[in-house]
Amino acid sequence: MIARLQRCRKPFAALLAAAMVMLVVPMANAMKLKSQNLTQLIQSSESIVAGNVKSVTDGIDAAGIPFTEVTIQVGSTAKGKVKEGSEYTFRQFGLLKPRTMANGHQMLAVTPEGFPRWNEGEYVVAFMYKKATQTGLQTTAGMAQGKLKMVNGKLINEFNNYGLFDGVEIDQQLLSPEQQNMMTQPGAVDAAEFMDLVGRAVSENWIGKGEMK
Repeated sequence: MIARLQRCRKPFAALLAAAMVMLVVPMANAMKLKSQNLTQLIQSSESIVAGNVKSVTDGIDAAGIPFTEVTIQVGSTAKGKVKEGSEYTFRQFGLLKPRTMANGHQMLAVTPEGFPRWNEGEYVVAFMYKKATQTGLQTTAGMAQGKLKMVNGKLINEFNNYGLFDGVEIDQQLLSPEQQNMMTQPGAVDAAEFMDLVGRAVSENWIGKGEMK
């Protein structure tokens, strides 16, 4: 009997350890957030989409992993296979707020610091990183750095766009005067000029050609 109990405990312990890893790793990554400039965000992104956040909900999947589900009504795209006019839905690690489980225990695994926060109705530009292989979870490249929201006609991320253009080099002949000014003045950026720059950088392969570094 004791031996059988010990055998039962081992798979349970392994499952518990795996669950703890899935909870701790995203938090650790958020704590080690490194500054990423625009060139790095473009390179790291699988898709770059712009549009209105249609819905934001949360839940716990069949594997017990807490998530926030976000749906963006896509207005335009700059990279990837997402179609304009479609709905882009993804799940990011963490709950919107703690929730009480059926057994009375409270799950506190909310979205960690460093991850982007999403609000229904806001207009965003999202540099989306690829989905995690095992969990299917997804967030923006550079985490909160890769989500810009519209404020008074301009785009800004959680860090006031700090470091967005640091070290970025672009052939000045490719840029409008407004875009040249945008790169030298930190802070919120004009939405139309920014999306034009990003869209052309991707479609014309500036990075691959060495015209953007």
